[in-house]
Amino acid sequence: MTNRIALCLFAAIVILAPFIPGFPPFWIILLDNIGLAAIVAMGLVVLTGVGGLTSFGQAALAGFGAYSAAVLTTHYGWTPLATLPVALAVSALAALLLGFVTVRLAGHYLPLGTIAWGLALYYLFGQLELLGRHDGISSIPPLSIGPISFHEPARLHAVIWGALLLSGIATLNLLDSRIGRAIRSLRRGSTMAGAFGISASQAKLIVFVYAAVLAGLSGWLYAFFQSAVTPSPFNLNAGISYLFMAVVGGAGQVWGAIAGAFIITELRDVIQRVMPALIADSALYEPIVFGVLLIVLLQVAPDGLWPLVQRFLPEPKPRSVPANAEPLAGRAMPVARGEQILKVSEATKKFGGLTAVNAVNFGVKSGEIVALIGPNGAGKSTTFNLITGVLALSSGTVSFAGQVISGIGQQRIAELGVARTFQHVKLLPDMSVLENVALGGHLRGRKGLLSALLRLDRREEAALFAEAARQIERVGLAEHMHKPAGSLALGQQRIVEIARALTMNPSLLLLDEPAAGLRHFEKGQLSQLLSQLRSEGMSLLLVEHDMGFVMGLTDHIVVLDFGTKIAEGPPDVIRKHPAVLEAYLGGAAEPKPTSPAVSGGAEA
Repeated sequence: MTNRIALCLFAAIVILAPFIPGFPPFWIILLDNIGLAAIVAMGLVVLTGVGGLTSFGQAALAGFGAYSAAVLTTHYGWTPLATLPVALAVSALAALLLGFVTVRLAGHYLPLGTIAWGLALYYLFGQLELLGRHDGISSIPPLSIGPISFHEPARLHAVIWGALLLSGIATLNLLDSRIGRAIRSLRRGSTMAGAFGISASQAKLIVFVYAAVLAGLSGWLYAFFQSAVTPSPFNLNAGISYLFMAVVGGAGQVWGAIAGAFIITELRDVIQRVMPALIADSALYEPIVFGVLLIVLLQVAPDGLWPLVQRFLPEPKPRSVPANAEPLAGRAMPVARGEQILKVSEATKKFGGLTAVNAVNFGVKSGEIVALIGPNGAGKSTTFNLITGVLALSSGTVSFAGQVISGIGQQRIAELGVARTFQHVKLLPDMSVLENVALGGHLRGRKGLLSALLRLDRREEAALFAEAARQIERVGLAEHMHKPAGSLALGQQRIVEIARALTMNPSLLLLDEPAAGLRHFEKGQLSQLLSQLRSEGMSLLLVEHDMGFVMGLTDHIVVLDFGTKIAEGPPDVIRKHPAVLEAYLGGAAEPKPTSPAVSGGAEA
């Protein structure tokens, strides 16, 4: 059973429950509160659990939806339903304005920023005359659609849980899309995301606004549920509670939002009813007991309760890869074979008083494999970062296919056809190998947020996953396709990174220590793959310490030492170069004859 079907069945049971004879009215109110809270927590599942952006201000964003409904219906005579698009738009606009400032913050500054504007908005709601100050707005008319009124608790209950159902399906659709994978990539930092053309700032803003729209929807429903709006439900304490719900239920899980809302809401209600009977004291002990129980709960299940439940559920079926998917459009080579595709001119990078790369010059021709070698700390990975736009040059230029790419940014460089792997593997360990590799095809898709939410991107998704599967089979990892990437050995994870880069269909591929962690026969397979890519016209620049691997594969070698180029030329020349022998190769200068594919070689 898919998540969507299970969600529909669960929501249908909850919606029909109040119509059962003898169903307690109190439970209708409690389930409504759970539904309203779960909609906000659903946004935090995507924002915090998936995107890694912690927000304590979602309650304040819900306030925009509630006050929009209250003001328009009581002051201006709008019909309740007509206020819905306005409430969602106001919440989205507020998040957009706040997001431009907030999502740029990193580390602990981001949650501190959300606390700051959450407090500011709460006090703003209480000071504006239009919003009734701290007394709020009352006498809000009941929700109605034409002649149908939802004033009765059971009817409004159906609307609240229907909205939760739609929110859950939309969220599942979003997470199972190209945009969703881009949001997931934020957890590994902007460098990895940018390498595949994903704008980290844009992805953060998308998820920030999406979570705000869900909060605004909950606030809009709350206004008609209570028939009055005051600032108190939108304070910082409420924002903390919503975040607790997402974390306790299982951040990153749609079902976790529902489970967390149910647990926190019910736990608070039980404590408020039980504590006065146990302690004949007027002191307010409920928050203390509530806090202690939450700490214990997080100690027992740090990843939330839903992952514990999942252990007893059937394993989800692996994603099927369509055999007849439409092929993705290819990329024309930007230069003819044998012409220079990459030119590094006087590239210099200084970190304060340290010069990491010092006036380095070299080039890569189309259909050529060039190795960048040197001792640890020679500046090889820094040079990679200068080429791919991760770091800005202090001086000099980098050109690709005759176009200067210095300073144009990672995303634009990736769009031109420059892909890379990383010295320290950057995969999403909880995602399957297939999904990780599909992330490399981000730029080859065009469907946006709306198509993802409405699931109108299925044809494009099928093509992306078919291409990802093809590249996985190409690198020899077909049997691991549906395994979590984090379960693979380090050497296999490096190969997954190569498959991900190939899914981007690059003209120039940069490989940072691709053979590290591979066994002898695996290095042979990798060498054959890279040779095949060269024969197809792809250009490769690699950093590698295994000299047997380098000498048997590359056409040209550039040697760095302390950030300065000390030699370059074909392998036979570099093997005997006096400066290279002294600085780096040593005993590895004369490897024993081996297969032209690969050798274990000497590792420096």
